[in-house]
Amino acid sequence: MTLSLLGVLTLLMTLFTLLPLTRLRHWSIRVMDFPRLQLAVLWATLLLADLCVGDIAWSLRIPLALVALAGLVYQAHWIVPYTRLFPHESEVAAHSDPQRHVRLLTANVLTTNHESDKLLAIVKREQPDVVVTLESDAWWQQRLDVLEGDGPDEGYCYTLKCPLDNLYGMHVYSRLPLHDASIDYLVEEDVPSMHAQLELKSGDRVRVHFLHPAPPSPTENEESSERDAELVIVARSVADSHQPVIVTGDLNDVAWSRTTRLFRKLSGLLDPRVGRGMFNTFHASLPLLRWPLDHLFHSRHFSVVRVARMEAFGSDHFPLLTELALTPAQDTSDTTFAPKADADDHEEATETARSEDVSHHDVPTPGR
Repeated sequence: MTLSLLGVLTLLMTLFTLLPLTRLRHWSIRVMDFPRLQLAVLWATLLLADLCVGDIAWSLRIPLALVALAGLVYQAHWIVPYTRLFPHESEVAAHSDPQRHVRLLTANVLTTNHESDKLLAIVKREQPDVVVTLESDAWWQQRLDVLEGDGPDEGYCYTLKCPLDNLYGMHVYSRLPLHDASIDYLVEEDVPSMHAQLELKSGDRVRVHFLHPAPPSPTENEESSERDAELVIVARSVADSHQPVIVTGDLNDVAWSRTTRLFRKLSGLLDPRVGRGMFNTFHASLPLLRWPLDHLFHSRHFSVVRVARMEAFGSDHFPLLTELALTPAQDTSDTTFAPKADADDHEEATETARSEDVSHHDVPTPGR
């Protein structure tokens, strides 16, 4: 009985581990990218059970244990980069000019959450230069508009506003000037993205892209094609940019997924979480089911001052605060372990974009 149970569990865990390796885009497959930490814990538990539980011959126990060990190692190799056991991909900012810093707060507010005062309190305390909200509708816009202040020197007077009641509303409130700003619908007609040049206090300009693609799920898109296509075309758009670049938002994908890894390969952007931590932002109310859904990626022009997950404010997401320093002269980021695109990656990206009939030429290039 014990042997049969361990065998069935090993088979199921093997399926959960191997299916995400395929290019199948159905939500039931792609969702398995998310719980790699949880799967690693389950593999470790299964390994202990194989070695310690029941009266099983070693001739059977060892093969089961080896499969469990392989599953544990495989899952761990995805998540270890998002721990302090791994070297930083983005270097720590040292002796940088404060005039060339930019602090961004990204928050999926959850449309039905009406605890706006808690988010505004975080903004008041942390004083970010840019506040990005996702899922913000007209109700949230009314509350967030207090950030604008009474004049150009008193608040977040540079704004982009797209209130929607379909869970894809988006707002940007900035203390720093926004140039060539636009609101675009890259893949789906009801899912916006925002694009601009952000002018730092030093006068330097940074190309910024704010994204919130729709996830694959039984209640939204059955497949991940729409989300994947948006990430692919933005990645290809910024890949050849000589400008400093920041891409941030709720990508409805985890940091260690196949799709996000492809985004990093194609774009050449760095992930400040590598070597620092997972910064799991979802689900705020379910500690055992948390993963990093809210992201910020940056070009090699930046080093990292701070990355922090803020406290809960009623949403199912925690806000993510990231402060970067524009230090292009240093360019000391360790990209030894950063993923790099090969021919297969470019072929997959092309297939993904074609599946939604979109191209990187559809992505605004502010400042070009």
